[in-house]
Amino acid sequence: MKKKHARSLASLNKVSNSYNAEKARAYAFLLLKFRLRSENELKARLKQKGFSEELAQGTVSFLKDKEFIDDRVFARGWVASRLRRLFGFRRIKQELIQKGLDKEIIENSLSQAKEHYNESQVVSQLAKQRFSKIKGIEPLKAKARVYGYLLRRGFSAEVVEDVFDKL
Repeated sequence: MKKKHARSLASLNKVSNSYNAEKARAYAFLLLKFRLRSENELKARLKQKGFSEELAQGTVSFLKDKEFIDDRVFARGWVASRLRRLFGFRRIKQELIQKGLDKEIIENSLSQAKEHYNESQVVSQLAKQRFSKIKGIEPLKAKARVYGYLLRRGFSAEVVEDVFDKL
């Protein structure tokens, strides 16, 4: 009688694990429906939802094997979307690090983007827009505000200073 009970418990656990795996995959697909996510980000969200470490890792591995997630594709897409919103490379790099991407993937994505992106032109455009919004403030104070704004957007101090020298 004990063997029969043990077998039914084992089959019940198998069914439960299968059900949890399906729930984890469904939740992962729901997250991916809204936007691409990094492997680390997806794993963290699954664990945050209450799935075990093993189940979260298994789900991420499954999605990676089926090519639903790829950190390289995610990084390229993230960089492109952030550049469209006129953020600097320093900020984008920091965001990718927070998303748990490998440093090599981050560097490759950023170097590819830098080939077709004129950072000083963007900084110049943003600086002009910002200066036009804060008229009536003493020039030194206005310059400090715009400088801080550009640094917070992730542009390097060297590029900002070069643009300021030209303006």
